[in-house]
Amino acid sequence: MRSTRRRTWAAAAAAAVVAGLLAPVAVNAAHRAGSGTASPLAPAPQPSGSECRTSVTGSRVVAHCHNPHSTTDLVRLHTECSRWWDVDADGEAVAVQPGRTVRLEDRCWKEVGSAWVSHHSE
Repeated sequence: MRSTRRRTWAAAAAAAVVAGLLAPVAVNAAHRAGSGTASPLAPAPQPSGSECRTSVTGSRVVAHCHNPHSTTDLVRLHTECSRWWDVDADGEAVAVQPGRTVRLEDRCWKEVGSAWVSHHSE
């Protein structure tokens, strides 16, 4: 009698495990069959923004920005001077057309602390 109970319990446990494993597959198949179409994929992000190289020589900063993408990019050179009395500068925004390169320049009276280029889509 004991072996029959064990077999019944083992068969019930195995059926529960199999049902638990197959339930997500069945739900997914039913969802796809009911919708008629596959769910749309997320759109691929469009590349944008210029590639910029910034160099500092003494008190001068030069940045070359090239735009390889099909949209116009606005770039702006920011210069932070090392000395507290030296004025930091945010350059004028320059539009970089597709396939073009621009040169941005700035300077400090003494040493340059840091320099970077910011991007804004037009």
